[in-house]
Amino acid sequence: MENKDLLEDNKIQEIIDLLRSDMGAEQMIEALDDYHENDIAEAYESLDTEDRQRLFGILGAELLSEIFPYIEDVGEYLTEITPEQAADVLENMDADDAVDALEDIEDEEQREKLIELMDEDASADVRLINSYDEDEIGSMMTTNFIVIEEDFSVKQAMRSLISQSQDNDNINTIYVVDKEQKYCGAIELRDLILARADTPLGDIISHSYPSVQADASISDSIEMLKDYAEDSIPVLNSNGEIIGVITSQDIIEAVDDEMGEDYAKLAGLTAEEDLNESLPESIKKRIPWLLLLLGLGLVTSSVIGIFEGVVASVAVVVVFQSLILDMAGNVGTQSLAVTIRVLMDEEISGVEKAKFVLKEMRVGGTNGLILGLLAFVFVALYLHGLKAYAWYAAFSVSGIVGFSLFVAMIVSSFIGTIIPIFFHKIKVDPAVASGPLITTVNDLVAVVTYYGLAGLLLVGRL
Repeated sequence: MENKDLLEDNKIQEIIDLLRSDMGAEQMIEALDDYHENDIAEAYESLDTEDRQRLFGILGAELLSEIFPYIEDVGEYLTEITPEQAADVLENMDADDAVDALEDIEDEEQREKLIELMDEDASADVRLINSYDEDEIGSMMTTNFIVIEEDFSVKQAMRSLISQSQDNDNINTIYVVDKEQKYCGAIELRDLILARADTPLGDIISHSYPSVQADASISDSIEMLKDYAEDSIPVLNSNGEIIGVITSQDIIEAVDDEMGEDYAKLAGLTAEEDLNESLPESIKKRIPWLLLLLGLGLVTSSVIGIFEGVVASVAVVVVFQSLILDMAGNVGTQSLAVTIRVLMDEEISGVEKAKFVLKEMRVGGTNGLILGLLAFVFVALYLHGLKAYAWYAAFSVSGIVGFSLFVAMIVSSFIGTIIPIFFHKIKVDPAVASGPLITTVNDLVAVVTYYGLAGLLLVGRL
């Protein structure tokens, strides 16, 4: 691993030395062909402002447009060069990459100025993508695609492909439109190449090739896009016209973003929080859930207060409280994670949901029985062997611990499943509403179960 990292560092340093050299433009561009754009981007970020500004005249807008999409926050580098140069770079990018780059520029007036400086087609594509909300498919599509008409011959289709491929490099799938310019299918590049010149184009068109609406929700469409496993899928407007495509890379990024959002939501955070967010903004987003959980926590503490007499009479039960609470929380979190994954399938029926709840309860009950029996044995051995409790007292306490663990795990499985299903039913995101809430409710149930049983069965008997 260290050798791999060392080779990587050496490669980046080679590129840095190359970029800082006084090599001519043609020689430098030829030398950079040996490296991946991602590595060049990393080296570019290591240069100082003066070197980067000098490189624009050497590398040119076209090469920089291939490098900049690999830079996380490219806004500052766009502002280092003149607006005209920045616009030149942006219009050479794919439209979706240009949109991402513009979002890195905080000044709205500056963003608008750059869009106006771009050529007409490029600025129109950027405005089209920007017209969609960030949670809609249209906001992440690219306008880099090939389209031909269904009444073309194979020969005409090949000519059109060659002509359009000068500006569009997503050529593995060619999209087909009818006379009214409405999407009607797709052709794989391989099929077009192998087709005889006199073959009717209709014979090689896949009319069932999938598509997605531009205003469709990203989160709702991810599963469908993943299931088709195509290199790209056309994006249609309300008139059925193709206005862009979603590539497999876009789908991977969408899945990654969705997972990141769900992880944040499970902790009661909002998906938008990041390193650049100000302290007041982060506090404002987190405090509502924390206040709710504080209230529920106070309820749990009050319930423990009700059992103050139990704690005073049988103090040893406090030792195993965290064991019960932790296991209940773990089981609830597992059920929550599985449930949210299941709920991504919008076609699941009410009967299937009921079966799923029962299955999770059976899983929780079986695991609870196994762990409860283990706790029963080991807690008794611990109390007798290390704390000198009589066998009767040791097994009495361990019996309460084991049975409470069994009950808590069944209930936690039920709560961890039913709460996200309920929130999903009332159109509330189960990820953002469930995580911390389930943990707190599980704590409350586990405390009542544990101390309730201890009060009924142990007080006055030990």
